Amino acid sequence: MIETVKPQRRIVVIDENDRSKAIFDGPSPDVRTDPARPGFASTRMWVTDRTPVPLKNLSDSLHMPHALEPPPGGSVCRVVQFPPDASYKGKVGAKEVQAYFAAMGSPSASTYSPKAPHPYMQKTRTLDFALIIEGEITLVLDTEEVHLRAGDTVVQRGTNHAWSNRSNKPCIVAFSSHDAMYQGVNGEQ
Repeated sequence: MIETVKPQRRIVVIDENDRSKAIFDGPSPDVRTDPARPGFASTRMWVTDRTPVPLKNLSDSLHMPHALEPPPGGSVCRVVQFPPDASYKGKVGAKEVQAYFAAMGSPSASTYSPKAPHPYMQKTRTLDFALIIEGEITLVLDTEEVHLRAGDTVVQRGTNHAWSNRSNKPCIVAFSSHDAMYQGVNGEQ
């Protein structure tokens, strides 16, 4: 069963002469797929390379290098379509997982192990807000799993994890990822 990829609409709004207007309204042009997972699509919506973010004189940000992690001090917004695991389960190994993370610009994010609870286990130095938009998915952690449905939100704080769609329909998740650090200002972790 090959899943189709649902285009993700992106509207970019600016303030021009103290008047707001949309300068882009259509499918985001930055879509990455994974040949090992038919129906998987990661659609990048916007990227920032610092905080605070300049609001003037920037019409687009997708020219920045593509990676799962945001640039240092920045953020990245993406919408991901996860196909049912059944469409690729048992067909994915180290080679396919390494190819995916390399294509996403983040080869070191993979924590693949044949003994891991999911082949696409990953860890990035990011604070991620994940909102389940459509469908259901399971957040796979080292010590437990959490089942999620449309409307649920996950605050993912630099932990090892994977997303497992055990349903028979695609799941769509919006991610807002922010550069982070493992050690806080006062040394706490």
